[in-house]
Amino acid sequence: MSNHNARGLPRIRFKGFDAEWEPKNLGQIYKERKERGDESLPILSVSIHSGISNSELSDETLGKKVRRSEDKSLYKRVQAGDLVLNMMRAWQGALGVAKVEGMVSPAYLVAAPDDTVYPPFMDCAMRRPQIVAQMNKLSYGVTDFRKRLYWDSFVLVSVDMPAHPEQEKIAAYISHLDRAIFLHQLKHDKLMVLKKSMRQRMFPHSENSTPDLRFEGFSGPWEEVSIGDVMENVANNSLSRAALSHNSGVVKNIHYGDILVNFGEVLDAQSDGIPLIASRAIAEKLISSRLMDGDIVMADAAEDKTVGKCTELRNVRSDVVVAGLHTIALRPNILFAPYFLGYYMNSEAFHTQLLPIMQGTKVLSVSKTAISRLVIRFPADELEQRKIGAYFHSLDKLISRHSTQVQKLKQIKAACLEEMFA
Repeated sequence: MSNHNARGLPRIRFKGFDAEWEPKNLGQIYKERKERGDESLPILSVSIHSGISNSELSDETLGKKVRRSEDKSLYKRVQAGDLVLNMMRAWQGALGVAKVEGMVSPAYLVAAPDDTVYPPFMDCAMRRPQIVAQMNKLSYGVTDFRKRLYWDSFVLVSVDMPAHPEQEKIAAYISHLDRAIFLHQLKHDKLMVLKKSMRQRMFPHSENSTPDLRFEGFSGPWEEVSIGDVMENVANNSLSRAALSHNSGVVKNIHYGDILVNFGEVLDAQSDGIPLIASRAIAEKLISSRLMDGDIVMADAAEDKTVGKCTELRNVRSDVVVAGLHTIALRPNILFAPYFLGYYMNSEAFHTQLLPIMQGTKVLSVSKTAISRLVIRFPADELEQRKIGAYFHSLDKLISRHSTQVQKLKQIKAACLEEMFA
């Protein structure tokens, strides 16, 4: 690849291409397709986030006014390679290039390309922020809700076009990135399903004293004790978000909102995601309630039944970490293997016990007293606990790795869409 900054040229190009890109209005390279669809064709949809679908919409997705078969006669035919836009959402990026033949709602624009266009290239080019911004400016209506991009405005949208061979090269590279993103996302999703399944099978529910699935070499019933018998409360504070900072401070504060949204079953105290207490004076007063490795911090309030979600703190080292607003901090007074409690206390087997003790209407909560009466089950053999914790922790590492790759590849793609187009 090479770099260019001249007018009409992208900053990054593939070797062998040096001609200027030609500015075109869409009306020069597209003609409106007005053919009607028929019953044999699938109904395709266009979304802001994923472009045009490749298959029939489900009944739940179809709008109320177009579910009846007789209404399909109003639909527009789409050929593979056509550019399709939702007139009402084009200004938000609801567009895509069709990969299959089908039909779409009458509220969509269908544009057939001429032979200078390589359709996969336009799928990349048209979804860039610069082009979407043009469509936003050219859309009109009384309010945003009523804004539409009509054909007479669509034809005025300007896009710079390279020769056909360069279009193919760029599209192939972006397609390669898309494929890599898809595969990492697929692996991530499969691992999430596996984790959920194993969490249901590897922890015993209330009616059982043993789990459905165990590591080889372990047998016998699990121990059953109340939380109040094996855990002690550690003081928490009631500092609001306004008292916390991600830029300055020395004491880390675990806020219930982060437990519910950002933290997993195990929290590495060295991660960047834990906010700090901004006031040194306040922080110094809370040092006496500092948390330790193995402590469990639970969210005692939520707007839904995720209340009771918790995280096991690990890798504290010399840091001062405290439990914050709407949390219950618990410290085991008997030995548990690393990670075991974090995964067990977030399992369905444990969470079902929380449902009867939740109180409230708009906001649900649980109390320390009620929590202390709940039962935890664990294998007496610490080695079995260790294997269970290590297994789920290794799954989380794989999940995190694929999630990170997805984000990195999306960033690379965004940079390419910025640098590889004029």
